[in-house]
Amino acid sequence: MIIKKGLFVYMIQANNITLRLGKRALFEDVNIKFTEGNCYGLIGANGAGKSTFLKILNGQIEPTNGDIFITPGQRLSFLQQDHFKYDEYQVLDTVIMGNKRLYEIMKEKEEIYAKEDFTEEDGIRASELEGEFASMDGWEAEANAATLLNGLGIDTELHYKKMSELSGGEKVKVLLAQALFGDPDILLLDEPTNHLDLDAIRWLEEFLINFENTVIVVSHDRYFLNKVCTHIADIDYSKIQLYAGNYDFWYESSQLMVKQMKDANKKKEEKIKELQEFIQRFSANASKSKQATSRKRALEKIELDDIRPSSRKYPYIDFRPSREIGNEVLTVEGISKTIDGVKVLDNISFIVGHDDKIAFVGPDTIATTTLFQILAGELEPDEGTYKWGITTNVSYFPKDNTKLFAGEETITDFLMPFSPEKDVTYVRGFMGRMLFAGEEGSKKVNVLSGGERVRVMLSKMMIAGANVLILDEPTNHLDMESITSLNNGLIKFPGVALFTSQDHQFVQTTANRIMEIVNGGLIDKITTYDEYLDSDEMARKRQVMKINVEEDVIEE
Repeated sequence: MIIKKGLFVYMIQANNITLRLGKRALFEDVNIKFTEGNCYGLIGANGAGKSTFLKILNGQIEPTNGDIFITPGQRLSFLQQDHFKYDEYQVLDTVIMGNKRLYEIMKEKEEIYAKEDFTEEDGIRASELEGEFASMDGWEAEANAATLLNGLGIDTELHYKKMSELSGGEKVKVLLAQALFGDPDILLLDEPTNHLDLDAIRWLEEFLINFENTVIVVSHDRYFLNKVCTHIADIDYSKIQLYAGNYDFWYESSQLMVKQMKDANKKKEEKIKELQEFIQRFSANASKSKQATSRKRALEKIELDDIRPSSRKYPYIDFRPSREIGNEVLTVEGISKTIDGVKVLDNISFIVGHDDKIAFVGPDTIATTTLFQILAGELEPDEGTYKWGITTNVSYFPKDNTKLFAGEETITDFLMPFSPEKDVTYVRGFMGRMLFAGEEGSKKVNVLSGGERVRVMLSKMMIAGANVLILDEPTNHLDMESITSLNNGLIKFPGVALFTSQDHQFVQTTANRIMEIVNGGLIDKITTYDEYLDSDEMARKRQVMKINVEEDVIEE
């Protein structure tokens, strides 16, 4: 046991954890400690085993070798993934079930007090239960559960309904409240922001920032990880390495180390100075929470040897227009469109300037997709017109690319018609950027995974050299490495972009103009995403995070 200032440091610890799936070792002799007061973001490439490791920690999966140690007396809580498990239970009861022992006491008390032939033994047992109940803050259980539900946006009138009466999004919030209930000592969260509106996400961020126990979270939401994490636990080389700081710090430091390794002739003193300057910059930008001081101290203690370059490969995404875009880009006047009897676009008008990067946000994805299809020439509007400028060259990334990949041609053959140079070497250069090197280019397109299809589509767009990009959910199916690369590529892109994405950081760092289609009409503001959300409470409630990442054959 670790001792700190004469007190126990509460923790959960993995000792020599190995997990073999067939011939492959997903984890090999993993040793790691997660201690009280820290929030750990568990990251790794698709298939690295992030969710699997959480299941090992909570006992759902038995490792091949090794064991999990939890400080005696500590209560572990985790976010349930089965949304139908509690359908027969009342909402408040479902939340209180987060503390299994407390719920058992409540039910046993109810059974004893309901007896018609109440005995002396029953009285003694009831007295024992009442004492334990009081020690667990049982009298405040319903009030505490209600506070969590209200914080996540579950109104009081729903608290006494059965779970089966709730929508899918409401069930997600209840299960999250269940995980948070009763101040657990160790909290495990797997994609906790998925299907949450942004008000609920903000509430959760504040809850975790102020949470004083141990949190381990898996999330593809980089914005969320940056907000709440004091440490990053990176799954790589079948090991888990701990780093101080949030996701952005881990990413930038990993990239710095790769750069320094390539520059083998640089003196160590120069490398150390570069690292120190880098750490100082991040320390100064630390979150304005009580996490900030400890995070800053941790960063300042980092030495050159503490940073290990990642084995993961990042795509290189660089959209270079073949011609400069003019001042006249796009004029949309009075476009309307009805789909399946519903008017999804109602008299939509706007003008796009040559510096615009427009994010279409909000839950009405059908309306956005319809508008993009019209602008790409795939659909005709019922009413209204649109006109592209004479200097524009448009490239379109559809949300549904199934039909495009129905053939049996190879990736190379698929891309060749879009290339201005009918040269295999030229095309393979773009494929290599997207990690289709060597024999990978010989894969048939109809067997590609969702993530691979997206990378092929991005290769196509880079080859096309367009100065206007229309991207409908390009971050779907991508891992965090690819999302980060696409994010950086769009930021640098010198043309116009119209896009939509569920990745908060992607939208915040790329867009200078926000549009949202509500009831067929258009909200149009020249602003950043965060400023847009801060200015409109209803807008925050409309935005719901829906993470759609690539599934892996390995339990992920």
